[in-house]
Amino acid sequence: MNVEQVTPETTRPVGRPILGQRWLDLTFLHWPADPATVAPLLPPGTSPDLFDGVTYVGLIAFRMAGVGFLRTPGVPYLGTFCETNVRLYSVDENGHRAVVFRSLDAERLLPVLTARAWLRLPYMWARMRLKRDGEILTYTSKRRWPGPRGASSSLTVRIGEEIPEPTPLEHFLTARWGLHTHAWGRTIHLPNEHPRWPLRRAELIDLDDDLISAAGLPTPTGPPISVLYSPGVAVTFGKPLQGYAR
Repeated sequence: MNVEQVTPETTRPVGRPILGQRWLDLTFLHWPADPATVAPLLPPGTSPDLFDGVTYVGLIAFRMAGVGFLRTPGVPYLGTFCETNVRLYSVDENGHRAVVFRSLDAERLLPVLTARAWLRLPYMWARMRLKRDGEILTYTSKRRWPGPRGASSSLTVRIGEEIPEPTPLEHFLTARWGLHTHAWGRTIHLPNEHPRWPLRRAELIDLDDDLISAAGLPTPTGPPISVLYSPGVAVTFGKPLQGYAR
């Protein structure tokens, strides 16, 4: 299998977009994970994507804004909301690198129901808030539906200096040009494109999270090995690539 390179910009534009949105005020927390533990949690036809023999679990908190289908303007209210996801890193039989979402907690019920029905993504409805005080951001989330009801996350970071050139690992964790999901009896790859990430260092001030364990993963031990912040990017998703019937 010829695995595509990790690149800071996408090398395969999505063409005609089917979905547009903006990801804003993102905080990325990452811990190393055992590939043998991660592998059973991935869709058929995919395997853990490795960096120096290690894979990772990410807790990503941010604001989604302006979600809209095709080339339509984003929906003003329902298309803008807080979100926190737990994600893994995957590679498929065609060598496409991507992410796999174990959970996506979001503030608006309609987008949750739409994503669950359309792509079978594990969206969850939650009470959420993002509070900013200067360079300090606090993200809070408490799950409403479905279970485990009450699963929660609270994290606070201080934004630091700009990163002129991310490390290879930082590119690996952030420059992901698609997602894998199992929907309608097939594993599909949904490609995306966006500008190169503007990244900054960040300091984790406080973390109280059980979304990772609620997603079926071991609770991380110790602090995250990577803490990053980005003001955000505009994103488009294209037509799903050929899937794998399993």
